Amino acid sequence: MLDALSRIIGWMPALLQAAWTTLYFTVLSVSLALLLSVFLALGKISKNLVVSKVCGAYVFFFRGTPLLMQLFFVYYALPQISPALTIQSRLLAALLAFTLNIAAYLAEIIRAAILSIDKGQMEASKALGLTYAQAMRLVVIPQAYRRMIPPICNEFVMVLKDTSVVFVIGLMDLTSQTRKIQSSNATALVFIPAMAIYLVMTGIFTAVFNRLEKKLSEYE
Repeated sequence: MLDALSRIIGWMPALLQAAWTTLYFTVLSVSLALLLSVFLALGKISKNLVVSKVCGAYVFFFRGTPLLMQLFFVYYALPQISPALTIQSRLLAALLAFTLNIAAYLAEIIRAAILSIDKGQMEASKALGLTYAQAMRLVVIPQAYRRMIPPICNEFVMVLKDTSVVFVIGLMDLTSQTRKIQSSNATALVFIPAMAIYLVMTGIFTAVFNRLEKKLSEYE
């Protein structure tokens, strides 16, 4: 028992460093995806048929194919299509795949939140002389963001766990580091602290997001 505990303690520095990589990657990919998703959501509800169809096709494709396959495509298939498309950095390749994938899901969340606002708000805004863009920016979106934040927070927690798939391209996240230690030490004990770290991270963010959701609900 003491031997197992001492081994686990010895693995902790490497696991915590990898956990930081996982956390950094999650925050960065969700942040970039959030920026892209706003344009996708607005594109899907646009009255411009071409823009709406293009954004709809994007969302359909990335929601309808597995994230793991998208990651394989970005890292392994793009270089075979053209050497100019080669992404040497594993981090950048994973970041691109995750950003494109997450944006499709966030776009649907944002679109649903915007459409949940009464149409009378837009009509009243236009009656006051606001353009469509001004009405969206000043009236509709400020009301919709309270409704979109809870599901976006849930998506963040899901992404935090889904980052484990990046081990397939050798990116040293928490799961990759765990497998490396497991292989070099021929023991499965390392999965215990690794899962504990995942639980702590998801638990902290879930608690923070729950408090945020409760606070926002006071204004509904």
